[in-house]
Amino acid sequence: MTSMAAKPGIDTGRPHPARVYDFLLGGKDHYEVDRELGEKIPEFMRLAAHENRAFMRRATTWTAQRGVTQFLDIGTGIPTEPNLHQVAQGVHPAARVVYADNDPVIMRHAEALLVGTPEGATRYIEADIREPGVILEQAREHLDFERPITLSLIAIMHFVVDAYDPYGVVRTLVDALPPGSHLALTHVCLDGFAEAGEELNETYTSAIEAQSRSYADIQRFFDGLDLVEPGLVATPRWRKDAPVPPGGERHPTYAGLALKR
Repeated sequence: MTSMAAKPGIDTGRPHPARVYDFLLGGKDHYEVDRELGEKIPEFMRLAAHENRAFMRRATTWTAQRGVTQFLDIGTGIPTEPNLHQVAQGVHPAARVVYADNDPVIMRHAEALLVGTPEGATRYIEADIREPGVILEQAREHLDFERPITLSLIAIMHFVVDAYDPYGVVRTLVDALPPGSHLALTHVCLDGFAEAGEELNETYTSAIEAQSRSYADIQRFFDGLDLVEPGLVATPRWRKDAPVPPGGERHPTYAGLALKR
């Protein structure tokens, strides 16, 4: 993440989480510095990147099938098909989707690639998740906050370290949502991965500001909300018809979807 004091520039000399994530997903929109860091990440974390994307698709489909037609996706990342708007508009062609991120590389790709259906609306806003008020102000120009919205925070909150009040950020965003809205969230949890955690600290978090949290700490993001079954679980286990992959019960990311009543 970049400083909130100024608009971020494209720095090809330092790895960026969205570009490293693109590398882990097999994309092509990254630089050598991102690839070098990505190659140092343990294989189980690479698989977790794909599971995060799969959860996004399942959670988006689940809420769309229950009548939600508005989506706010913060920490969009570099577009990787199928994107959230394609999933949502595949259920409701008139669905409205707002993407938010703060990296100019992402914005350039988003403007070119995040094109929705003629019936729906797809918008991109440049904003930092650590400034939720700014995001909400801009999102209100495109979404109706009197009707349910699915707030998607996929693999983003571990980049909001405690110094930036992550729980306050999520609370501000959720408080603005009307009843019937949902929060979809995934987060890194390295409980039980002591050796791998040390390795990641030496490589990834030494280059990119990030913070793993415990299961209990991740659950706090859903305070005051009703978790949808099966609750907060290892990401591959969330409403997946296919068998859980080997190691799926012991996984480095957790996922949950919750309803605001």
